[in-house]
Amino acid sequence: MFRKKPATPSLPIEWMIVGLGNPGAEYRGTRHNVGFDLIDHLAKANSITVNKGQDRAMVGSGLIDGVQVLLAKPLTYMNLSGQSVAPLARRHGVKPARILVIADDLDLPLARLRLRADGSHGGHNGHRSLINSLGTTEYPRLKIGIGRSDDATVEHVLGRMNPADRALVDKALVAAERAVSRILAGEWNRALEEVDAWNKTL
Repeated sequence: MFRKKPATPSLPIEWMIVGLGNPGAEYRGTRHNVGFDLIDHLAKANSITVNKGQDRAMVGSGLIDGVQVLLAKPLTYMNLSGQSVAPLARRHGVKPARILVIADDLDLPLARLRLRADGSHGGHNGHRSLINSLGTTEYPRLKIGIGRSDDATVEHVLGRMNPADRALVDKALVAAERAVSRILAGEWNRALEEVDAWNKTL
């Protein structure tokens, strides 16, 4: 007679890492989805599968440098991101100070990174929704520059990059991964140094 193997207890989530973007194949690879891109990069680098539906997001949990994290990609569309992130945070008992949000930034040159411990929405509708739903501006965010162009803003952010720009942003994702590792280790100043080191190469 075979006995059912007891389920392995899941570890508590120490950090949520949220990438902002829009769901659907038509938005894949667009400038507005660089937050999703970094989640995919982190998932692949750390063998985390992001395929579970939860609170209107695709999520996956696992270890990054020994820290239990939840990777999340809200499926609400950018402007309603908070309606997914806030319930996820409540479900997993994660405070805003432990929710690292990755999103694009029009005001930063292409591939440039910026790390902030808190701040206003800066005109970004994803952050606007998060602030409204979380009830605070005090959550860390990692911004990835997508630059501006002569195109109208909507066409620019929802457009895809040319191969050279895409290659540069992919390198920025590797630098962003190093910064994330520092944040998870509680080394905020070292994370800022990683960001600065990358930006100096541009």
